[in-house]
Amino acid sequence: MTNEVIQNILTRRSVRAFQEKPVEREKIDTLLKCATYAPSAMNRQTWHFSAVLSAAKIKKLAAAMGEALGSPNYNLYCPAALIIPSNVEGGAWDNACAMENIMLAAHSMGVASVWINQLSDTCDDPRVRAVLTELGVPEEHKVFGMAALGYAAAEPRPVEKKYPVTIIED
Repeated sequence: MTNEVIQNILTRRSVRAFQEKPVEREKIDTLLKCATYAPSAMNRQTWHFSAVLSAAKIKKLAAAMGEALGSPNYNLYCPAALIIPSNVEGGAWDNACAMENIMLAAHSMGVASVWINQLSDTCDDPRVRAVLTELGVPEEHKVFGMAALGYAAAEPRPVEKKYPVTIIED
């Protein structure tokens, strides 16, 4: 049984090479709205979302992360945009739901995405934290992952998915 939503889930792929083409502002606004409609534990909604549409600011964050990671050529895959969900300590699950909403909604609009998780390890590095603060991430928030967004440089290829499922009846 499939429908449009299920088809969107089954066809979304991570993209790590983007065109040098901006993502339209109305699409970014829609993605941010979709993020805020994610489930939140006890409906606390302690998250914050920073949308970075500036190539220069994305490069600045990538450079700081590269220093922290010991990888000077780190470039976040050169996306057209980043959405950085942040949350108080313990809010990772809420942000994971928001990230899924962002990536599925992006795919439905023809925008490619990839989850980048290196900020979970580097967001407390002073160089990275300084850039995050500049990008509006609250000081008391941790970043568990971010969505790199843009238009795919090439059509993502289908991948075979594992199906490690156990069903218990009666």
